[in-house]
Amino acid sequence: MNTVTQTKNLLAMAKPSKVKLSTADKVYYSIVYSVIIFLTILVLYPLIFVVSSSFSSGQAVTSGRVVLWPVEFSVESYKRVYEYKVIWTGYRNTIFYTLVGTLWNVSMTACAAFALSRPKLPGRSWLMFLFAFTMLFNGGLIPNFLLIRDLGLYNSPWVLIIPGAISVYNMIITRTFFQNSIPAELNEAAVVDGCSDFRYFFAILLPLSKAVLSVITLYYAVGHWNSYFSAMIYLNTRNYWPLQLFLREILINNQFSAEMLTTMTDEEIQKLQGMSDLLKYAFIVVATVPILLVYPFIQKYFAKGVMIGSIKG
Repeated sequence: MNTVTQTKNLLAMAKPSKVKLSTADKVYYSIVYSVIIFLTILVLYPLIFVVSSSFSSGQAVTSGRVVLWPVEFSVESYKRVYEYKVIWTGYRNTIFYTLVGTLWNVSMTACAAFALSRPKLPGRSWLMFLFAFTMLFNGGLIPNFLLIRDLGLYNSPWVLIIPGAISVYNMIITRTFFQNSIPAELNEAAVVDGCSDFRYFFAILLPLSKAVLSVITLYYAVGHWNSYFSAMIYLNTRNYWPLQLFLREILINNQFSAEMLTTMTDEEIQKLQGMSDLLKYAFIVVATVPILLVYPFIQKYFAKGVMIGSIKG
């Protein structure tokens, strides 16, 4: 019994004691939590409103009765959206651009970061200066357009993949991760064992760099999924358009002519306007949800990868 009692006493002593907060601390934490909750509401409410509106009736949306939850629940907008053939064309193209483009970006970024992380690389400082210079200055839209045209990439799907091979910002984060998180002794040991640079890169370095690779993969994937400006400039064929360009066309150009409005009754105009608003909200949800589903799979790597690679030495 004495042994059992002593064990319980030791466990009780090992438990961390509650720290009593002072009045100033309580006020401080109250303010911090209030600000965080307020900012969270500001970010989440537009998303909730768009989703709720897409599941409401057109009349409820037009009359402004949708505030937080769906009113007169309906999935008519999603039925109409998936009747558009351009949705499937846009999805196909965007998935292709996102998968192939992200793979290309991550591969080129990792290779460049690995090379620039090697202290013995000839001209390393000069190469880093050239990379950093492009972050501040570029040729502009017209020279880029002429370059794309002369390279034969104009009106080609590869124009959205090949030219933007590397983001210098992501490359610097990855290079810093390689320098600060992968011990130099590991490379020395691999060289002693007869490991080549290629084998060290693929068999040792990349498996140890899942955190930062997951972060830049998310950055590149989101960039490709949301990209529309380059497609708007360089693609004329609608069969090559990404989903975001079709979404832009619908959101911006979906207006009614004066002749159409004058030949319709007020009830028909209100119904048509309501369905137009519903289609816009449904298109936004359809175009946004897929990329949001990627984040939970790499969440555990995200914070670690950003923090480790954030000091750009």
